[in-house]
Amino acid sequence: MFNFMKKKTKPETPEQQAQRDSAVDKALLSYHVGDASIATMVTGLERNDHELTLDLRLPHSSDPEVIQQELGQLLRPHGIEVIHMNVRLPAPPKASSASLPKSSATSMPKTTDAMAGSTQSQAARSDAEPAITKAAPTQASLAAHPRIRHIIVVASGKGGVGKSTTTVNIALALQKLGHKVGVLDADIYGPSMPTMLGVADVKPELENDQFVPVEAHGLAMLSIGSLLDGDNTPVAWRGPKATGALMQLYNQTNWPQLDYLVIDMPPGTGDIQLTLAQRIPVTGSVIVTTPQHVALLDAQKGIEMFNKTNIPVLGVVENMALHTCSNCQHTEAIFGKGGGEMIAEQYHVPLLGQLPLASGIRAQVDKGEPSVLADDEFANYYINIANNIETNIDKFAKPVDDKRIF
Repeated sequence: MFNFMKKKTKPETPEQQAQRDSAVDKALLSYHVGDASIATMVTGLERNDHELTLDLRLPHSSDPEVIQQELGQLLRPHGIEVIHMNVRLPAPPKASSASLPKSSATSMPKTTDAMAGSTQSQAARSDAEPAITKAAPTQASLAAHPRIRHIIVVASGKGGVGKSTTTVNIALALQKLGHKVGVLDADIYGPSMPTMLGVADVKPELENDQFVPVEAHGLAMLSIGSLLDGDNTPVAWRGPKATGALMQLYNQTNWPQLDYLVIDMPPGTGDIQLTLAQRIPVTGSVIVTTPQHVALLDAQKGIEMFNKTNIPVLGVVENMALHTCSNCQHTEAIFGKGGGEMIAEQYHVPLLGQLPLASGIRAQVDKGEPSVLADDEFANYYINIANNIETNIDKFAKPVDDKRIF
């Protein structure tokens, strides 16, 4: 995990890192499964900051869950906060049915054969070793945030469709309807919320080791862009580091009581989207697309991903639907027409709204005063979308555990 809060801590020297790695190695050597050290069962090992991934070949009588818990306690003092285990167990000893006790059929733990669907020669091997994999968390198993009533993600299958502009205006429109609203900029590689809300130079404060969201026109906003030095600082991180940053922005922020937290997602269906689906309790998603065919293809992928991760799709927003010439007032569907309606009908979800392709919308966000805030001629488009979101969102709300304590 990328720790934004320890800016004053000097990075580890190569000697310190070597000492930490040596301590982890010794701890693994000291942990025994049966009569053997678990170090002799490691077939692969990868360290990524505070995470450790182990490929293990364990005895068939082992309990991987217990081993994972005990290793977690053993390695935590050495800076390892998360352990991932990829486990293989040998096939049980062969024996005739007459010699097997009645209880033997249930003596082995349940396993998932990760090699299912591979070549026939592999499937036919009698000594094939099924892999043990821990099921990923599901939306149904995630508890609602105790201070946030609804979490909405605004997503698109591809970039360049106006997703961030739509996100910030939807958030402001929900606020204009009388709600307490926050914005989390999850577009780790291309954060734009600070600029669009006119707070690009404002840094979040720390209070009790938690971020205090930046106040932006009444919204509680947090973005990795608020933590970087300069607009041209790139975020050149691999997937685990980017997803770790997202979870830190969500978990280590002292969010106030909110009716809505609107999350601006990066384009695509990659690591960040999957991590969010497995670890953040989302009420529903909004898909932003343009009418053109290639944008609709990617929007469909986004909807399919949310369907597979059990996140309801609240509806589709068709951006850049029509353009009106500022000189002759001629209206033209530059990117085609009917795309948003078609995809909404195909997936049986509402078409939340259609937005024009207008230079005024772009100009307002560029100067940090989005259309809803400026109350210009385009504000009502977004307010209508916010009203449509409100119409059905309560039926998707997750029950809140008021007794939860951070």
